[in-house]
Amino acid sequence: MSFVRPEVRAGLWRWREALIGSGLIALGLYWALVVHGLIGWIGWAVVLCGAALAITGIQRARFRGRAGGPGVVTVDEGQIVYFGPMTGGAVAARDLERLTLDPSARPAHWILTEPGQPPLQIPVNAEGADALFDVFATLPGLRTERMLKELQGHSVHPVVIWEKTPLRPSAQWLH
Repeated sequence: MSFVRPEVRAGLWRWREALIGSGLIALGLYWALVVHGLIGWIGWAVVLCGAALAITGIQRARFRGRAGGPGVVTVDEGQIVYFGPMTGGAVAARDLERLTLDPSARPAHWILTEPGQPPLQIPVNAEGADALFDVFATLPGLRTERMLKELQGHSVHPVVIWEKTPLRPSAQWLH
């Protein structure tokens, strides 16, 4: 028997890293400001570690959506596998050419493009889709905040989040 409502438990679980980071910040500040000596200096290091964990936790919580969507996502040694009710497939993270977010699909879909293969479409709320955050974070040059903004935004067209080799020039000159 649980005394915590399921919605509250799900919310706490979604923000777990940020809450643990906040607790570490509080503990570190207590050690740094109240206790003197070596523990005081260790407290400042704990504050820094807690801040890093809290920032990462906030990003992860923003990435995590509601679960219960169609299909299951698994990530194993850089291999992204999606088992869906109608489609499915696998993509190697190192071979990704493009990552696109398609908010026009219901629910929104991640589109993973690999050369020579059909694009793999994964609903953002598929079971296990929160594991994609770690895979996406390893993509060179990916701007995490931009990805999270597009994920929370209300765009109506597919948005390219990351490309291995950009199709358009980085600077377009007028003259």
